[in-house]
Amino acid sequence: MTVIVVASDAPSVRREVGSVTAGPDTEVVEVTSGPDVVKAVLEDPPDLVVVDMQMGNMGGMAVCLELRLEESYLDIPHVPVLMLLDRRPDVFLARRSGAEGWLVKPLDPLRLRRATRALLAGGTFYDESYQPVPVLVGSTAPLEQGGEPG
Repeated sequence: MTVIVVASDAPSVRREVGSVTAGPDTEVVEVTSGPDVVKAVLEDPPDLVVVDMQMGNMGGMAVCLELRLEESYLDIPHVPVLMLLDRRPDVFLARRSGAEGWLVKPLDPLRLRRATRALLAGGTFYDESYQPVPVLVGSTAPLEQGGEPG
């Protein structure tokens, strides 16, 4: 049985993630705060933690950092973390916290399913949504639109 902890203080986010990840061989445990995530992982380590970046007193970054700290003390085994980001610039924070994957909201079932499957299989998932189009310095047009470098 696969166990996934879903952490958000927004019921709609917990419902959305739970409806996509639930299945006959999957148990979804919903928690509403960062300290509850840490407690759940310390008591019975799940296969995956899905955490909302914005939660009341302990957000996704703090949760991920706390899990990595506990892991370094050998108090818990490694648990992959999928972080749900509110905006593209939060990718920096997800990387710094040691999350194995992230999704930028708004969520959709296809990306969420791909991300959870990748992390449960031991991989990573880095959402490319809303990523800026690269522009070379000195160029006025993005490369995809036929701009010439320099």
